[in-house]
This record gives sequence, structure tokens and C-alpha cells, in this order.
Amino acid sequence: MKYGFGVDVGGTAIKLGLFREDGSLMEKWDIPTRVDETGSQILPDIAAQIAGAMDRHQFTKEDVLGIGIGVPGPVNDAGLVNRCVNLNWGVFNLHTALGELTGLPVKAGNDANVAALGEYYSGGGKGCHSMVLVTLGTGVGGGIIIGGKIINGAHGVGGEIGHIVVNKDETEYCTCGKRGCAEQYCSATGIVRTAKKMLAKGPNVTPLRDKPDFTCKDVFDCAAKGDYIANQVLDKTYTYMGEFIADVCCVVDPERVVLGGGVSAAGQVLIDGLMPYFKKYMFHACKDTAFSLAQLGNDAGIYGAFGLIRGYLM
Repeated sequence: MKYGFGVDVGGTAIKLGLFREDGSLMEKWDIPTRVDETGSQILPDIAAQIAGAMDRHQFTKEDVLGIGIGVPGPVNDAGLVNRCVNLNWGVFNLHTALGELTGLPVKAGNDANVAALGEYYSGGGKGCHSMVLVTLGTGVGGGIIIGGKIINGAHGVGGEIGHIVVNKDETEYCTCGKRGCAEQYCSATGIVRTAKKMLAKGPNVTPLRDKPDFTCKDVFDCAAKGDYIANQVLDKTYTYMGEFIADVCCVVDPERVVLGGGVSAAGQVLIDGLMPYFKKYMFHACKDTAFSLAQLGNDAGIYGAFGLIRGYLM
């Protein structure tokens, strides 16, 4: 039996998982992310945690396949990180740096792509040959998996589907510097933004007015209770969501689309809402693309990181 580590590096916490080679999780834990001192302590902290786990389980290096790691920034196939702003990292080779600290093989990837790989192997996309993960959270991200391989792209930014432009008339800028990106409408932040704009247009009666700091969940809750304004907001969201996912699928033609991120907590209502628009905009041969909800939650990153090293070495 061989073992491997999956590491998911976030701006506030680092999640670590120890896996058997068949993909079953033995142990998981997390530690704070130390982003001070230009993030110089992050990799030594990870190396120390891995060494500690190997000691606990009395592993030798020959017992370990390696370390898979997902980070919040562009990473190419050779392991070259091209700045991770949230970690205060610049440009360096992550494979080399972590490999030298641990003496183990390392395979790195962008965190959203790695989470997609986790859902592909062990979650909502399990059993599929090809899959697109759409993460609907504070922003909109994604990952594209074909035959067990992440579509990473020439510059390490493959799968940045949230920046497909769906409204050329938008006047406000997206965080990426463009205007009219899907992220501006389909993220949790975007849904609240759409609701506030709709409320500003007139004295419409809605419970949302009683909550000056309402959230995306509040919009879904009000819609479920029949609130007209909340349902109008979601219908607009579903229009953009169906269109941009259809655009992705026209290029990739995946077997399945998996919806993750905080917005996906709305459940089946999210799929039911966007499907009419997906079918409207989708190329006719792909209208039967399957949809499902993500299943791994916050563990998708560690599962995918282990899948990264397993797929790379086995």
C-alpha cells in the first residue's frame, strides 16, 4: 500500500489530507496560513506537517507517492507559480521548492482546477470521462477535466470561466478589469448586486428592504416564499448563468457540469432555474448535458490535490 498527501492552500488556512493510494481519506487537518514575511513560512509549515504525519504513521519516503498541492493563483504544468497575491508569493517553481523541503515528488495546480479534479474523482463528477466544475462563490471560477487531466492552459489560467463576457453594455468593472463578466451576475456577490440595483429602481415591496445587509441566501429564501422581486433577481441570474455555462459547454462538450461554491447550497432549485436558459443558448447536440451539485464541499481541494499526484505518478 502506498500513500499520498493532498494540500489545499488558502489565504487563511491550509488544509491537509493523508490518503491511501485507492483515494480513501485516512486523516485530515488544517493549520493557519502565515502570509507575513512574503509568505516565506508557508512551504516550511507544510513540510513540517507532512514530516509529522509520516512520523505518526511510521512511513518512509518509499511509502509515499508524493504531495499534490493546490494554490490560489496561476501555476503551469512545470510547477511555475506566477504570483499568488493572497499568499504574497511572487514567481518561483513550487515543485522544486517543496520537493527540496520534503524529499518527495510534488505536483501543483491552481486551487479551482484542483477542486474540480476532486469532484471528478470522488464527488459530483465521479464516473464521468469529462466534467466542468462551476464554482459560484464570492466570485465565479471553474475547472475543466478531460479524461482525468486538468485543462491548465499555456499560462496556467485554464478554466477561468467566470470572466466570459455576458453583458457588453455593463458600465461597472469586474475585479479582472473587464466589464460584463459572468462573475458580476452569477456569484453570490453578483446576485446581491443585482438585487440592490433592482431595489434602487423603485419602491417595490419586498422583505429584502428590511435587511440592509441581505445576503445571497436571503434572496433565495425570499424567492422560495414567493417574493416577486427576489424571483426577478434570480431569473436574471439564471439567464446569465445558463448562457455562460452553455458557452463553456459549446467549446468543451463535457459529459457533466457540476455546480459548487456557496451559491450551490441553494440545491436543486439552482439547476432547475438555469436549465431553461442553458437549453435556450446551448448548441443543439449538447442540450442533454447532465448537471449535478458538488458533493465534497471544503474537502474538494485536498481530494483533488491527491488526485493530482496520483494521476501524475500512477
